[in-house]
Amino acid sequence: MVQRFALLFTPLAVLAAFALAPQVRGQQGAGAFETPEEVRAAIERAERASQQAARRGRSLEAAAAEAKVEADRIASQSAALAARIQETEAEIAVAKGQLTLIRRQQDALNARLGERREPLIRLTGALQNFSRRPLVLSVFRPGSIRESMYLRAVLETTIPQVRGRTAALRSEIDRSRGLRRKAETVLTGLAEEEERLATRRSQLAAIETRKRLAARRRGGEADRQEERALAYAEQARDLDGLVARIDAAGTLREELAELPGPLIRPAQPAQARAPGNAQRLPPATKQAAQPPAGLRLPVDGRTLRGFGSVDSSGGRSEGVTIRAAGGAQVVTPAPGRVAFAGPFRGYDRIVIIEHPDGWTSLITGLARTDVGVGDELVEGAPLGVAPPRGGPVGFELRLGGRPANPLDHLGR
Repeated sequence: MVQRFALLFTPLAVLAAFALAPQVRGQQGAGAFETPEEVRAAIERAERASQQAARRGRSLEAAAAEAKVEADRIASQSAALAARIQETEAEIAVAKGQLTLIRRQQDALNARLGERREPLIRLTGALQNFSRRPLVLSVFRPGSIRESMYLRAVLETTIPQVRGRTAALRSEIDRSRGLRRKAETVLTGLAEEEERLATRRSQLAAIETRKRLAARRRGGEADRQEERALAYAEQARDLDGLVARIDAAGTLREELAELPGPLIRPAQPAQARAPGNAQRLPPATKQAAQPPAGLRLPVDGRTLRGFGSVDSSGGRSEGVTIRAAGGAQVVTPAPGRVAFAGPFRGYDRIVIIEHPDGWTSLITGLARTDVGVGDELVEGAPLGVAPPRGGPVGFELRLGGRPANPLDHLGR
């Protein structure tokens, strides 16, 4: 009998272990997702983004190493660092998503432990109260022998239940400790990635400072282009008007560039053909124009609005809207020339980029822009960053001023 009463203290030790069981603590990384399936989808998306950014980084680092011209080398180094920053940001998103899943598993586990703990506490408490009665007094009390036999029968049936419930609690507590160890590993990796991100951002800032100083020394034409772009922004009634003005200016610039230069006097004028008889190649039509090579999304994140979607006010989206993480790196979707960079009413800071064959891309919602009008951008060149607390970043693609769905042309 005494041995059986001693067994009642075993669940108490388990309950104490539950009270001291480690709880998962961590950063809120995926609070915007309501279901575990959404968190897992975000983790998978971030893993793909990390792999793609790593490939771009390696390619651009190789291009920087092979560049002969200093300006080309700096441009490739800047783009490579931007790719590495996006890779690190994606790894951080993966870690935060994993912490979110672990935390939700811990919450569900705590709920189950609570449900199993309460009946065990009541049962153990009742049996302990019964066991505190001195056995010597049972001889002098009427019916004490009958009560002892009843207690023996109760213990015979109850103790196996206590053992079973105790074993289940032990298993759940062991699982809780496993979740804690897993969370600590993820948190360690997260801290390392955040430190790496800070280092790479500092390196990119140093390179961008060198580029700005070089552009300032050039001055002249770059300043005039900046002034013209700002004048366009002031005169435009809305964003479509600004893009139309810049498209018109870009078309005029291309036409002027295609004009023939001064003709050199031939050695034998009599045998020369008149310019009007020269064969001309037909101009490329906009319908046949190929989209920018290697087109990609300018920032990683979840798509909030797709092309052609209609909002609550009836407005139709002319691009895609991406929810970017706080301070996320934004890069050019394809090589091109910066036609506008700066604030525009209602869209924070924006960047408009001219690409070959009449294509134009528009990126909105930036907190900071790191490019200037007239800059020639290589693949993956950094444009700026998203707002510190994150937010929607818009991306539009146009051909001759007409919107096109960017998702239909990615990676070509």
